[in-house]
Amino acid sequence: MNRIEELFSRKKNNILSVFYTAGFPTLSDTIPIATELEKSGADVIEIGIPFSDPIADGPVIQESNNVALANGMNVSLLLKQVKGMRQTVKLPIVLMGYLNPIIQFGVEKFCAEASAAGVDGVILPDMPMIEYERTYQQLFLRYHLLNTFLVSPTTSEERIRKIDAATKGFIYAVSSSSTTGAKGDFTLEQEAYFKRLQQLNLANPFLIGFGVSNKTTFATACRYANGAIVGSAFISHLRQQQGRNIKSFIDSIKLV
Repeated sequence: MNRIEELFSRKKNNILSVFYTAGFPTLSDTIPIATELEKSGADVIEIGIPFSDPIADGPVIQESNNVALANGMNVSLLLKQVKGMRQTVKLPIVLMGYLNPIIQFGVEKFCAEASAAGVDGVILPDMPMIEYERTYQQLFLRYHLLNTFLVSPTTSEERIRKIDAATKGFIYAVSSSSTTGAKGDFTLEQEAYFKRLQQLNLANPFLIGFGVSNKTTFATACRYANGAIVGSAFISHLRQQQGRNIKSFIDSIKLV
């Protein structure tokens, strides 16, 4: 069983997935950050593949991409680092990025090397579902990589059902029709959207991301979803703390 599937089979609530950009703050931080996240109580490690045009991301993650690229991070090096962290890290590892670097690297080569390195899944926000089904689905399945699609407040129920049918692992529920970043507490309108997703009784679990930045927003997300994804707030912490005090950050998010 894939590590993502195993996690969701034994833990149904309060799942904390933490995102950070590979090669940020420094090129050598990718492995130590993953190690500390596991020790500190994260449930899923989500690592960003740096890209020059991260269209779904706000200024905090955009900046981390620019720093990581300037540091020399690339797909090949990231996969080597994942292989290195797998010597100790047992948590599910998901790579999040954009299709362009994967195509340049070679999609089948990426799938093969990612699987061999110990990657469990990928999130590619700009990959159309129809393209995935026609071109990449069998390739991903062959290498046991679970693909996660995103849904948003404007996604129709029909499309959500299609995404649910095409998904193995979990669905990424974007909290608002915007880019990543902390935005304060969730609005009543956002909570109504979360409740609507909850009432669809999807076959796959879902995690809420975009705007989860503290214990309050994490707790709200967990009332409706299986858990939540924290990204920009953690990137800001890494920038301010230079990769240190990760446990204090996780403690500030997780529910007891």
